[in-house]
Amino acid sequence: MNSASSGSPLHVGLFATCPVDLIRPSVGFATAKLLEQAGCRVSVPPQSCCGQVAFNNGDPQATRKLAWRIVEDFEPFDYVVLPSGSCGGMIRLHYPALFRDDSRFDRVERFCAKVYELTTFLAEVIDYQPAAPNCNPAQRNITYHDSCAGLRELNIRNQPRQLLKRCAGVDITEMRDTEACCGFGGTFCVKFPAISNRMVTDKVSNARDAGADLLLGGDLSCLLNIAGKIQRQQSENPQLPKVQVRHVAEVLAGDLDAPAIGEGTEAQIPHE
Repeated sequence: MNSASSGSPLHVGLFATCPVDLIRPSVGFATAKLLEQAGCRVSVPPQSCCGQVAFNNGDPQATRKLAWRIVEDFEPFDYVVLPSGSCGGMIRLHYPALFRDDSRFDRVERFCAKVYELTTFLAEVIDYQPAAPNCNPAQRNITYHDSCAGLRELNIRNQPRQLLKRCAGVDITEMRDTEACCGFGGTFCVKFPAISNRMVTDKVSNARDAGADLLLGGDLSCLLNIAGKIQRQQSENPQLPKVQVRHVAEVLAGDLDAPAIGEGTEAQIPHE
């Protein structure tokens, strides 16, 4: 049910994630806007890395230190919401394992149960039904990239598509291999750059083959990788069909005035 109809509004702690905080704050603002429109009271406590980088590179001690800080800072809220399936999966699924033999385990487990990725929270926890579509991106052919962590760890697939239809009147044109990795994979793109480049090249080709001029997704890291490839290709060949890249939260909130990812005032992306 919508939190606005249940009396006292749900108090949600917004965990913005490092990429949003440092590179694309508009995604954080769009997330807060959506949660408030859904009837929630939103607070933004001190932010921190979720610890995924340390965890994936074999440093559980550093990860636990970061994780416990997040638990303490966000524990008072009814829910914790993130515009990221990757960071959401790290907290919700991997924190309990980190504290399995720790006296704080029960507290961590209770905390993790109330951590949700944005589209899952809106679609499944509060069943957000907007009074009217926030926007209708006219004359846009929109496709969607399903990020690996969100899809495989949190089963995020239908939720963003349902919300796009409810909030923006958008029907998705599915591209080939939409569930395939974009090639970012955190440090994977650094350790295996040639393989990563081939994967993102295939992803961009599939989007263009679908006739898309706007690609959406739920994880900013993936979108930065895809947008970077698109910008490099278009710089080398301006005749290529233009494809813009945005986080799904921006479209759901109707925030389309800012430049797309990789465009406008954002940092220039170097050539490979």
